[in-house]
Amino acid sequence: MTNLYDLIIIGGGPAGLTAAIYGGRAKLKTLVINKGTVGGLVNATREIVNYPGYGQISGADLMKDFKKHADSFGVEFLRNEVVSADFSREDKIIRTKKGKEYKAKAVIIACGSEPRLLNIPGEKRLQGSGVAYCATCDAEFFEGEEVVVVGSGDQAIEEGMYITKFARKVTVIVLHDEGVLDCNKVSAERAFQNEKMEFIWNSTIEEVLGEENVEEVKIKNLKTGGSTELACQGVFFFVGMVPSTHFLKDSGIEMDKRGYIPVNEMMETNLEGVYAVGDNRIKYLRQVVSAAGDGAVAAVAAERYIEELNAFNTNIVQSEKKVLLLFFNALNNESLEFSTLLEKANQEIGERYKVVKVDMATRKNLAKKYEINSVPAVLVLNKGEKVKRLSYSLDKENLKSQLS
Repeated sequence: MTNLYDLIIIGGGPAGLTAAIYGGRAKLKTLVINKGTVGGLVNATREIVNYPGYGQISGADLMKDFKKHADSFGVEFLRNEVVSADFSREDKIIRTKKGKEYKAKAVIIACGSEPRLLNIPGEKRLQGSGVAYCATCDAEFFEGEEVVVVGSGDQAIEEGMYITKFARKVTVIVLHDEGVLDCNKVSAERAFQNEKMEFIWNSTIEEVLGEENVEEVKIKNLKTGGSTELACQGVFFFVGMVPSTHFLKDSGIEMDKRGYIPVNEMMETNLEGVYAVGDNRIKYLRQVVSAAGDGAVAAVAAERYIEELNAFNTNIVQSEKKVLLLFFNALNNESLEFSTLLEKANQEIGERYKVVKVDMATRKNLAKKYEINSVPAVLVLNKGEKVKRLSYSLDKENLKSQLS
């Protein structure tokens, strides 16, 4: 099947691209499905100064380098939107907006996040007609005009300063008392010194007004309760982000109430063979460098999972004999003694079984699949299905009787 892959990555931002680089280098047949421009929201970042080894670079140029690196390892890219996923089978199914299905042994969710909407009157109606969420994308359209910025975090203040390169005046609506911003101190100091920036404190925006384009905004003072109107030609909203995980609603993936995905240190979700990386997972730091780290970890974990899956199918599911699946610890003498005894018992009954040994430390997914918590432990399997679990014994005759 041309649509069958080892690894599918949903999302082509820095986390997804890094995962693609690692997947391609590991000789996995890898597909990246991305609904927009490869690079995601990072493309809109005009200046990155803290990505190791680059000094200063635009987000778009950095993402071009990521993409070029992934291309060099034969990674495939598809521009499409994922609308649903079925993770209930060994070959996970990814469904796209254009009606096609793609299958993979492992999936990495790297769909990122998107700007949060306030959903106030006029916001949606005037999107693209003065209402915007990306300064790098839209600031130039407000040359010589008056613009309102909603928010006071790093993104709001830094993007607001960028807008002053084009706009005549930028007014920032801030929830807090005078002088209090949520951004870093350096950006705050620069903003206060910017002659084109003004601040309205203790306030929020109630409505965006205008017929075909933004003409003014209605502002509410949180202390007095009074409302005023301010003329402007543009409104930029920077009030946080939400994960783009809505398509996973019925997939069985565990998410918190906001839609973020919890993972462990290997980027594993609650479903086997499915990983989450970057801004769509619960995490402390949301930057390009941390997203890249996530992608690397997930891809390596996915590679090992696929290796385990392939070995399981070859050695166990396709075995003509029933299998004795032995979980042991290679550094534990008791495990080694039991392993030797089990093989002798099997030999003495005519080698009715195929013995497959797995080190518990390196085959955690397999141990989890069969609910093995301690070693040594041995299961009798038929085509991968559990027949029974042998009772632990260092008596060879006892083992032979259990195998008969």
